Amino acid sequence: MDRQYVSSSNIASIGYDPDSMVLEIEFLSGAVYQYYDVPQSIYDGLMVADSHGKFLDSYIKKGGYRYVQV
Repeated sequence: MDRQYVSSSNIASIGYDPDSMVLEIEFLSGAVYQYYDVPQSIYDGLMVADSHGKFLDSYIKKGGYRYVQV
């Protein structure tokens, strides 16, 4: 999956596959997580958010999406 680099204190890059609805987050630590069944609207919101990390925490982590570290 292609990821776009972002300006964030915690996130290095973000990718999304609309067909499988998988969101992929690469953290500055090098860890990569995939979140499943994430709607396009959540990805779009993440990409335009003033703080990618705060959006990730509020709408994705606390949103209860299944995830796995890859």
